[in-house]
Amino acid sequence: MHDFGYHRPASAADAASLIASKSDGKIVAGGMTLIPTLKQRLAQPSDLVDLGGIAELKGVKAEGAGITIGAMTTHADVARSADVRNAIPALAVLAGGIGDPQVRNRGTIGGSVANSDPAADYPAAVLALGATIRTNKREIKADDFFKGMFETALADGEIITAIHFPKPDKSGYSKFPNPASRYAIVGVFVAKAGSGVRVAVTGAGPCAFRSKELESALSANFTPDAAKAVKQSANGLNSDLHATAAYRAHLVSVMASRAVAAAS
Repeated sequence: MHDFGYHRPASAADAASLIASKSDGKIVAGGMTLIPTLKQRLAQPSDLVDLGGIAELKGVKAEGAGITIGAMTTHADVARSADVRNAIPALAVLAGGIGDPQVRNRGTIGGSVANSDPAADYPAAVLALGATIRTNKREIKADDFFKGMFETALADGEIITAIHFPKPDKSGYSKFPNPASRYAIVGVFVAKAGSGVRVAVTGAGPCAFRSKELESALSANFTPDAAKAVKQSANGLNSDLHATAAYRAHLVSVMASRAVAAAS
């Protein structure tokens, strides 16, 4: 690593002021991605602003017809939250399958969503559930948030404060994990509500995306067989040493079928 300034503000407002005042400051949430990149000198910020001491950014609460999760709530806390389990059990299942216990007890939902890793789990839930990302400046709809690999709608210095998830009638998540990292080679989250069916895929492409083909099929017939019958195109999907684009395309239908079975 190289030398940098370290700051641990007590409020989101103080954090925003600090990050705005630094020439090349970076926000630290759980640090699951940033710390390794610092160690490898892939990032050399002037300052780090650690959100770990901000109590207002932590916790889960029922709000309206859904739940709101503070950005600094860890994966482990999401997984064991009674509010999450009661309102959206699939979200608790998703959080409980991230990484290993060390990652789940340090990594945060806000950090994961802000990072927009193409193989992260939470982006699929955010998209499929039609969540709203709340920041220190505004609210952003899920469909407008993820822009590409490690790219989001967040402006420089903008901080996620919470994410609001509407409660669906049914939802399910299934992923084919990398056996070492537990990242999703392909993960599919399905959600059925009065407004229809939403299906989001992670791990398969440069960033999480909704599958209109699966949504159409499941709106007509919300069954595992209907999901399995959809043939995902391999065009534009990731291809690497873990899986070819064609194999990922096959996994999309398989994981969708299993997610529907879990939802039902």
